[in-house]
Amino acid sequence: MKDEGMTTTYTIPVGPIHPALKEPIRLDLKVDGEEIVDVDVIVGQVHRGIEWLGMNRNNPIQNIYLAERVCGICNICHPFAYIMAVEQAAGITPPERAEYIRVIIAEMERIHSHLLWAGIAAHEIGFDSVFYLVWRVREEIMDLIEYVTGNRVTKAMFQIGGVRRDITEEQFPRIRKTLAYYKSIFNQLKTVFLDDRTIRMRTKNVGILKVEDALKLLTVGPTARASGVNKDIRQDQPYAAYADLDIKAITPDMLTGTVVGDVYDRIIVRLLEVKQSIEIIECCLEEMPPGAILAEPKMAKVLNTLKTAEGEGVGRAEAPRGEVIHYVRLEAGRETLATWKIRAPTYVNLMAVPTILKGAQLADVPIVFASIDPCMSCTNRAVVVNRKTSKRASFTNEELHHLCVEKTRRLSNELAR
Repeated sequence: MKDEGMTTTYTIPVGPIHPALKEPIRLDLKVDGEEIVDVDVIVGQVHRGIEWLGMNRNNPIQNIYLAERVCGICNICHPFAYIMAVEQAAGITPPERAEYIRVIIAEMERIHSHLLWAGIAAHEIGFDSVFYLVWRVREEIMDLIEYVTGNRVTKAMFQIGGVRRDITEEQFPRIRKTLAYYKSIFNQLKTVFLDDRTIRMRTKNVGILKVEDALKLLTVGPTARASGVNKDIRQDQPYAAYADLDIKAITPDMLTGTVVGDVYDRIIVRLLEVKQSIEIIECCLEEMPPGAILAEPKMAKVLNTLKTAEGEGVGRAEAPRGEVIHYVRLEAGRETLATWKIRAPTYVNLMAVPTILKGAQLADVPIVFASIDPCMSCTNRAVVVNRKTSKRASFTNEELHHLCVEKTRRLSNELAR
């Protein structure tokens, strides 16, 4: 019998440094026994100031380098959204062939991102043999990306007004060979992830996000589609060559006939999207139009256009994690961006974390949290405001270092309580 006034709940901090978290974030979990009854998500451990850097570089073309480095995994969708925003603000229309090349590269990124996530998901539930299998499979798309772009990670393919490199017909056979490989092993991946007893037990009816909650919390990407939300920027507001390809949003009922909104459904959506990306790339290769790959090959002319342009633009792209938005504003006579604002998909998907974790078991935290495919480097922003004057403040390196030390000590003291 419990003593009157005796507490049965405890708060367990997970992170900001934890083996289950690949990037720094802190989850304060209120537990009753092994059951999670409340969650507090604490972000702010990563500050890089990319937007500020972008507004202080010499010109918008230099920011493509920064946009690629918002996220190491999603390094195509960010520059994709960025250049579309700049092109809209400056009135630049890329050639049709460049639009198809952009889509091919973006779908290659989706394949590698989803396979990377699948391997990490297997690792989070302790199934490392599947982790090694999937990452070995992922090497094929990484090799293809290197073959097409020259790089395995940051591709450096996009340019304002088009793309920097062509995909020639001589390269088509190598691309088709990799696509054929993935089609040949797709059923094996499907069997491993959807039929294995261990994975089913750890993911079915775990981390449920109902469709009404997914809509209310404004979730995006596979997190939303796994809950039955028929939302995909490539379908709803198609950009680049997607308008020619009749894209359909992937939901789990396409395979199972039902929607639960659990971790298992998020696996289904990502697996089916890998298959869909293969089909999109094949279609782009078949329908690739001839022509130029840049609206203006002379960068001096592009820079002059950007310097004299005035306006604002919004670029929206369907990243592997969901919708990413870049907003820019150009002012005539100003070489640098007047404004650059980024909204990454994890920024909104984090709002669903308390909902999907409440009621779960403590041991399920790694896989449930990983199921939204979080990216902290994409998400965190830092704007320092003077509370008295409401004006932005700036700091010297010494002052910033002092503030970092103070914060680290404060967090250490909180964790020691």
